[in-house]
Amino acid sequence: MKHLFVIATSSAGKIRDFAHILGTDHYEFKTLKDIGFDGEIIENGNSFAENAIIKSDTTARWLAARNIEATVLADDSGLEVFALNGEPGIYSARYSGDHGNDNANNDLLMQKLEGIEDRKARYFCALSYQTVSAGEDGKFTISEPKIFEGECRGSINYAPVGDMGFGYDPLFVPDGETRTFAQMELEEKKRISHRGNAIRALKKALGK
Repeated sequence: MKHLFVIATSSAGKIRDFAHILGTDHYEFKTLKDIGFDGEIIENGNSFAENAIIKSDTTARWLAARNIEATVLADDSGLEVFALNGEPGIYSARYSGDHGNDNANNDLLMQKLEGIEDRKARYFCALSYQTVSAGEDGKFTISEPKIFEGECRGSINYAPVGDMGFGYDPLFVPDGETRTFAQMELEEKKRISHRGNAIRALKKALGK
């Protein structure tokens, strides 16, 4: 019987990343939609790790209340530009004030970097891992969260290039590359991505 991993997301694309790296021989993967979770998760943490824990803990409590054993994984990620003291950071998706407006976010980032030569940056991911399990007395308990981190270092281009990515991908050039993330094929990007690196850190810890 395969062990259940619940990924605290509604994104089918994100769940494929976990399944691809961790493998499906021993694990079954489900999204929040798959398990019927319809609650609201308010990500009001002050760091990627705090937001990841909020997502995993909320999901774990929902599962425990329904007596469902599983491992919960939740990640939070974004772009950090060192010359801007880590901006946009946890506000990456809503940097311009309009959540998910990639063009506006990229435009604001380029404005803030105008005249700045140091354009070093990194994509960063914090991945929270929690288990929901039944004890001998039948009571369900939730483990303390464990955090696994991944990053991809690079620099911010002077203009957006490419159309295969999302977010800040048209501006982000990973170290050792001349192309932006948005110019790279998805499989190329996955091999060096921050989320992929965090999942690989988890895989190492699991010993699989």
